[in-house]
Amino acid sequence: MMRARMLAIGLALTSGALFPGGEARAERLIVSVSNHRVTVTPNYAGEELVLFGSVEKDDKTPPHRGNYDLVVTVSGPRADMVTRRKERRFGIWVNNDYRQFLKVPTYLAIFSNRPIDAIATTEVQRRQQLGLNNVLLTQRVGPDYADVVPQDAFRSAFVRLRSEHGLYRDDSSAVIFLTPTLFRTGIPLPGEVPIGTYTVEIKLFADGALVTRADTAFEIVKVGFEQFVATSARQNGFVYGLVTALMALMTGWMASIVFRKD
Repeated sequence: MMRARMLAIGLALTSGALFPGGEARAERLIVSVSNHRVTVTPNYAGEELVLFGSVEKDDKTPPHRGNYDLVVTVSGPRADMVTRRKERRFGIWVNNDYRQFLKVPTYLAIFSNRPIDAIATTEVQRRQQLGLNNVLLTQRVGPDYADVVPQDAFRSAFVRLRSEHGLYRDDSSAVIFLTPTLFRTGIPLPGEVPIGTYTVEIKLFADGALVTRADTAFEIVKVGFEQFVATSARQNGFVYGLVTALMALMTGWMASIVFRKD
């Protein structure tokens, strides 16, 4: 039942990405980011990229078109993650239950120029996955796979924990229109930002309807010794683990000598 529901949602999302009647788009978005390759060094403490762009109109643009709304979704590399629930037993905290999240974004930021509820209806929000509450976060629920309601305890805890580390964000005033067609927004990247490729999806709305969309991307990479360590761990896992264990033993042995009491 849940798999069938997920299939239906996927079909709805696919059909929602098409424009009614196959009409030609009257506007198009021109977008770019200030840096398409962010390098992470040992002293990296985070930074902020700038997404900027403009709305280009043509002769098909309705003359009565009002103000535009913009929703920007930034998604980091995907991975499987687990949220655990703990409870106190006999004076100690133990894991009581857990929920596995499958192929979810390690970084997720949704920015807009005003509250999502003021931009689109609830149905459009769900179909276009506008806002953290409407983004699909697939979970393993017993033998099935599905997303659940935003109020689900595990989902809420997962989003809250990612948000506390600056890895999940939802800001309804981050997009700024400098002119009626020129816009910008910042993309904050915390110090513990995951390595990989980040996709940026920009959706333009007018009068509550999706008008057009555009995509861009940037990459976060490690350089220097950190890159060497990451590559070694990925390509030679056994050797990396062995060397790490030996280094830990050596560090402990040296510490016992330095702090030994005669």
